[in-house]
Amino acid sequence: MNVTELKVKRRVRRKMHVRKAISGTAERPRLSVFRSLAHIYVQVVDDSSGRTLASSSTVQLRKRGNAIKSGGNKTAAVLVGTDIAEQAKSKGVGKVVFDRNGYRYHGRIKALADAARKGGLSF
Repeated sequence: MNVTELKVKRRVRRKMHVRKAISGTAERPRLSVFRSLAHIYVQVVDDSSGRTLASSSTVQLRKRGNAIKSGGNKTAAVLVGTDIAEQAKSKGVGKVVFDRNGYRYHGRIKALADAARKGGLSF
């Protein structure tokens, strides 16, 4: 097992420990974040009905015409955070449960969360 596989395995283990306690409902859906080296993805998920209410990513923003040079930096994470807040607010979602998916709460994850809070989501 190489170092990358080990890191992923540990992240998934942390994720499962957190997911035991966190669940999205219709009143408070789950804001789930996934990051890769090149991009960052976020979804607002209602786990009780199994539906994705809103989603955003650096890939989608690039397709819409935003001039994102790199999807793997804090600037891109801020853009995705504000976009998901706008989408969630338009669907009537104001409160969410933040699921960092086993990632440490710093860097791009923190920038995305702060931008979503600034956009009007509370968690």
